Amino acid sequence: MPLPNRLLTSLAVRLDGRIYLFDAGEGTQIGWKRAQLGLRGFSLLAVTHLHADHCLGIPGLLMLRAQMDDPDPFTIVGPPGIKVFLQETRKTLDFYLNYPLEIIEWSHIEEELAYEDAKVRLFWQPLKHTRFCLGYRLEERERPGRFNPGRAAQLGVPKGSGWGQLQAGKEIVLENGVTIRPDQVLGPSRCGRHLAYVVDTRPVKALYRLCRKVDIAFLEGMFLPEHAEHASAKGHLTVVEAARIARRAEVKQAVLVHISPRYDDEDLALLESKALETFEQAVVGRDLAMYSIAYEKD
Repeated sequence: MPLPNRLLTSLAVRLDGRIYLFDAGEGTQIGWKRAQLGLRGFSLLAVTHLHADHCLGIPGLLMLRAQMDDPDPFTIVGPPGIKVFLQETRKTLDFYLNYPLEIIEWSHIEEELAYEDAKVRLFWQPLKHTRFCLGYRLEERERPGRFNPGRAAQLGVPKGSGWGQLQAGKEIVLENGVTIRPDQVLGPSRCGRHLAYVVDTRPVKALYRLCRKVDIAFLEGMFLPEHAEHASAKGHLTVVEAARIARRAEVKQAVLVHISPRYDDEDLALLESKALETFEQAVVGRDLAMYSIAYEKD
């Protein structure tokens, strides 16, 4: 439940002017405003499952986005039933949308790829919860290889806009009519950054596929290990289980989220210390915390 001093779990990923949001429970608009994210560029919402703390904030976000002039199309991906939930909510509330809305639901014949655009690819896998729930892996597309200015000079490419076009993957034509391709001046493609968002689940193989060697994983760590019985009964992870999954999946950094409201803010340090005993790169997430993910050195 949302608390006066703690919002529900939601993750906004910013990349080159675009925003990809994971989950939107009650009060997500409050966190959105506090974080000063802005709405321009907000293009995708990925929903894990249809429990209230993960989806009741969606109508408000859709209406908020409709306050913009000429907003871009918007996409929602999520579990079976998300389309009916939103259609019926919109019908009942009779709210106005001034942009195209695409809703993509999981089906058992669906491929692992849920969504893609020019910047990212989004993958999904079913988890193990008290109702159908999805975990997500977001992968930034590969970047062009490193530009070789010496090679460009040998090919007669003058320093200037031509260099930039080649680095952007575009061919150029020199004054003498010779065409220069990007692969003539660029090294091998470089890997983008990867992250996972996995909440509301028991340990399951899909967790490792989603989290495998990601730069950062946002993992549920809802309970202390002494409350493992509650975690198992309610379809959740303890902080130790989450840390163990992160370690085995070779995650570079794990942020533990979706903390039970039974724990006060002063308990967060204890949750974190228990996770650190298993995985040294684990932290407990806090509201409005920001994480910058650097590229690997080439």
